[in-house]
Amino acid sequence: MNKVILMGRLTKDPEMRYSNAAEPLAIVRYTLAVNRQVSQQRRDAGEQSADFINCTAFGRAAEFVERYFRKGQMVCVSGRLQIRSFDDNNGQRQWYTEVITDDHHFAESRASFESRGQGGGQNPNYNDSYGTPYMPPAPQQQHQRPSAQSAPPSDSFFEVDTNPAPALDDDDLPF
Repeated sequence: MNKVILMGRLTKDPEMRYSNAAEPLAIVRYTLAVNRQVSQQRRDAGEQSADFINCTAFGRAAEFVERYFRKGQMVCVSGRLQIRSFDDNNGQRQWYTEVITDDHHFAESRASFESRGQGGGQNPNYNDSYGTPYMPPAPQQQHQRPSAQSAPPSDSFFEVDTNPAPALDDDDLPF
């Protein structure tokens, strides 16, 4: 069985391209920085280590990655390990290892990801071992206290909205 599951941070924005076939196929490449376990003694000394794993996705999975994944974001992916070899211009055999990803998941909330970009740099309360700058946060929205009308009745049941939900377009879905 060849199954790989990784959780790490993107080292840069994914790079999308399309194949030259009659029906072009989306191909996206990105690199994940995955923390490596170190001994407690080395951790106490402030030592950290990471592996940088090359990942590739195809088709709709590639389009999802290119649209939603950004540099510095914590993601979880699964797929299979693939090792290829080729001869370079000097006739030397070169080996390339990558993970062909099938499933892609967010490993942190959008708010958490965006909050680390405040102040033009890293949030001092966040310990990032990769020194990765993050996207600037989205504009802050005003939060209002719920009104007395939204409090549940004394029987602890909310009123059910019987209006039909608005129709969703397939292009609005992230999958």
